[in-house]
Amino acid sequence: MSEFAFIDGVLYAEGVALTKIASHYGTPAYVYSRKMIESHWREFDSALGEQEHLVCYAVKANSNIAVLNILAKLGSGFDIVSIGELHRVLKAGGDASKVVFSGVGKREDEMAFSLKQGIKCFNVENANELIRLNEVAAHLNKQAPVSLRVNPDVDANTHPYISTGLKENKFGIAFEQAKEVYLQAKLMSNINIVGVDCHIGSQITKLNPFKDALECILVLIDELKQEDIELHHIDIGGGLGINYQGDEPPARADYVKVITDTLKGRGVEVLMEPGRSIVGNAGVLLTKVEYLNATPYHNFAVVDAAMNDLIRPALYEGWHDIKRVVESSNADAIDYDVVGPICETADFLGKNRTLQLEQGDLLAVCSAGAYGFTMASNYNSRPKVCELMVDGEQIHVIRERETLDDLVFGESLVS
Repeated sequence: MSEFAFIDGVLYAEGVALTKIASHYGTPAYVYSRKMIESHWREFDSALGEQEHLVCYAVKANSNIAVLNILAKLGSGFDIVSIGELHRVLKAGGDASKVVFSGVGKREDEMAFSLKQGIKCFNVENANELIRLNEVAAHLNKQAPVSLRVNPDVDANTHPYISTGLKENKFGIAFEQAKEVYLQAKLMSNINIVGVDCHIGSQITKLNPFKDALECILVLIDELKQEDIELHHIDIGGGLGINYQGDEPPARADYVKVITDTLKGRGVEVLMEPGRSIVGNAGVLLTKVEYLNATPYHNFAVVDAAMNDLIRPALYEGWHDIKRVVESSNADAIDYDVVGPICETADFLGKNRTLQLEQGDLLAVCSAGAYGFTMASNYNSRPKVCELMVDGEQIHVIRERETLDDLVFGESLVS
């Protein structure tokens, strides 16, 4: 059940009306539900049951340290793609030994810092990265725990910008080359082979791509056994989609069942890296209608949030449901393009939305908990918005709204 629901015609986040939040904290603002974040993570963890496993939240989806802290308290692991994300995890009380480091461009300093912290595993994405990691580990007199990210060339049927498992994508080692790279790793004195990783994309709404990718990886595992390479874990990545626009993603339990059924009897630890499916529907972007602008060709609702706050619609035409916070209205239902104040035609949050709007109305841009604030910028010198966590009837400011002075922090004049 969603924790964002209408009560007496007003949209609430758990026990707090969004009208109250807007009145006290202003707009735009990101608003998250703690209860939803916790329940979504627990669904994955519970579904895995007695299977040895670790649910590693994908930090890139929403990296606020309050979100990370909530998950760390549940026992979550973390999937990171930068030294900055590892820093956030540690600041949030996360356990370094439950961290997996993914990403195609790891630098030496990132490798060294991660080794010193004692992370669980590096998901190595190419042979040259493996060579560099071995050198860095040797310099520190450490063993680097490694799984290779294998690209199985499986079509996840998702947007090209968030597809990662096809042979034309930049991610991972081609399936045909994986065995050879594992054999190279076996000969490296400071590399400890512990697993295999496979992540095929994001916002996937069918189960077959996951099953196809995993079956491909099992073929590789059997080949590696013949070379005396035993793997302790299989990292199946993340990618389970959420409901944006009538999407019908599989239930978390059904997704997990496909994984565990396919791996039955294998005796390996299962790692998974959900991000969007934990936080995506657990957040909204709260915004206010500044102007209604009717032209002979279009009706525009100009709001105070913009593409710098939520770039998904502009970046890859990501669709977000947009709701009036207060249902009742005397206005006529009209098709609007909901747009922001940024000087770009691409600055829109939704197009052709049938809404009953009046100037000053509050809107909630739904399913904005993932890849919302975490991809925000200061484009057009707009201060970043505040982030709020609702916990029952309590509201916690988990990131202050930026000030004008924050915009120029660290900058200096040339004498």
